[in-house]
Formats: sequence, structure tokens, C-alpha cells
Amino acid sequence: MAINVDQELTRLKQKTVKQLKIIYEDTFEEACRSNHKQWLVKRIIWRMQANDQGGLSERARQRAFEIANDADLRVTAPSTQSSRQASKRVCTSSNHDPRIPLPGTVITRDYKGQTLEVTVLPDGFSFQGEVYKSLSSVTKAITGSHANGFLFFRLNKKEKQHA
Repeated sequence: MAINVDQELTRLKQKTVKQLKIIYEDTFEEACRSNHKQWLVKRIIWRMQANDQGGLSERARQRAFEIANDADLRVTAPSTQSSRQASKRVCTSSNHDPRIPLPGTVITRDYKGQTLEVTVLPDGFSFQGEVYKSLSSVTKAITGSHANGFLFFRLNKKEKQHA
């Protein structure tokens, strides 16, 4: 018995999400966790067509099985952006942020008629006798508000290219 896809599609679109979830569970013989109506309609109509037309041929099933066996399966979760950045830093010889000059360098910036000087330390920054952990904390001490230290001291890549 061939299904009429257009009729079934019209019938499914008239159903509520609750009704579609019941049809989904009957069709797939598993619980449905989605409440997205369009997704449910597409999945149900796809399965109905596959059931009606017999699904994949035996040759296609065998080929899919072969491809799956040949694939390198991931056994660990993909790394996050921050862990990739941390691993890149570990791989470098000096293990520090490339935007920050080497320790001992004095960063200068003209700000409101004053020339500010910040000395880069091995694990922080020195400004007017105080030691700060980050350039942003130095910037906050200068301006009184939160700001990106790299931008304030013009250490971002775009500014370096223009200098």
C-alpha cells in the first residue's frame, strides 16, 4: 500500500505537537524528546516513506556498514576553544601571550596630556609602584572604568600592523 505523501503531509501538519509525538513514538518505536512541530512532521513523513518504499537496499546498507567500520571514531570529546588556545600556548617556547611584550619592556601611552609608563613583569605589570595581574586592571586604575587593556595600550594585532 503506497502512501500519498501530500495527503499524509497535510494530515500531519494539522496535528498538535502532542499528537505528533504520539505518532512519532508509534512510527519510530522510541520516545520522542522534541517539541519542534516542523521537525516532527519531517521525521515522521520521512520514516513513513522509508517504511513504504523499503528503506535502504541491502547493498547500500552493506556499504554504509563498511564506511562506518573504516572511519576513525573519536573516543574523546572535541576540545573547546579555550583548551585549544591553552594547548597552543603550552606548545610555544616561552609560554606567554604573544600580544604581551617580553618582561622588562616599558609600554608607553599618551593619555589626557600625560605619558603613562607600564613595565612588563614576568607575571604581571608595574604601574606607578603598584603591581597588577593584567593590563585591564592597569587600565581600570588609570581610567576608573573597566576596559580592554590590549586595546587601551594598543597592543592588539590591527594596531600593530598600522604602527
